[in-house]
Amino acid sequence: MEFVYEERRPPKLARFVESIWFARGRIDYRRERIAPTGSTVAVVVLGDPIRLVAGDGPEFVARDGFLLGPHDRPVLNEPLGETHCYGIVTTAIGCRTILGLRPAPVRGKVVPWPGAAELRRELQGNGSLDTVERALKPGPPSPALLRCERAVRALEADPLRAIAALARELGVSHGHLDREFTEIVGLTPRVLSRILRLRALLAAIDVYGPVDWPGLAAAYGWFDQSHFIRDFRRHTGVTPSAYAKAQRAAFTPEQAAPGFTPEM
Repeated sequence: MEFVYEERRPPKLARFVESIWFARGRIDYRRERIAPTGSTVAVVVLGDPIRLVAGDGPEFVARDGFLLGPHDRPVLNEPLGETHCYGIVTTAIGCRTILGLRPAPVRGKVVPWPGAAELRRELQGNGSLDTVERALKPGPPSPALLRCERAVRALEADPLRAIAALARELGVSHGHLDREFTEIVGLTPRVLSRILRLRALLAAIDVYGPVDWPGLAAAYGWFDQSHFIRDFRRHTGVTPSAYAKAQRAAFTPEQAAPGFTPEM
């Protein structure tokens, strides 16, 4: 069965939702490791179960749905048959507003998603991405959320910036920003900045041509190759050369997606 993947980025929800997506079919490889993005992901499973492992955590077999909390380690995704599911990827600040859950308690975990049952019933009929989009109704942002939103934008623009200086710009102490950010985002500002830097680097890689790893690493702030390789492996689960090789083996240039490491 051909693998079908559809993705939508609803403009009206862009503040809190990075994307909503639909996937159905069988992948051409056994499983994949997915690098963290700073998001929380909620998925409704309509097809065969999916086995997931977040970082070094226990395995979770999702039969109806699952919630993947914000994390800084790769997630193992292994469909146990035909994939048929819908997903919601929040922005870094969107978990509580969109899903009604505090992100900190589910950091680095895969857990059952309490909201999956109702949405699953709606999707089992003539469900579509429109059904998912209609179900997402964010409330008004709090002052803390607005402050964290500004912090996230600043870190996206410059992941290497000093967190203490950023806190001063926002009118709070470093400790206050850390606590507030952890409550809203589920990660500390420093952890998110590391994820954003590696995410930007992965998006810049063309695995179908020669990759100047030292030059690319230096462009994103790594001047020590051993440090770069250690961070890359922590983020993706593999070395830079293994990542490029895995992508070339499983994807065409049109299919390649940054952060995905297929395992045959």
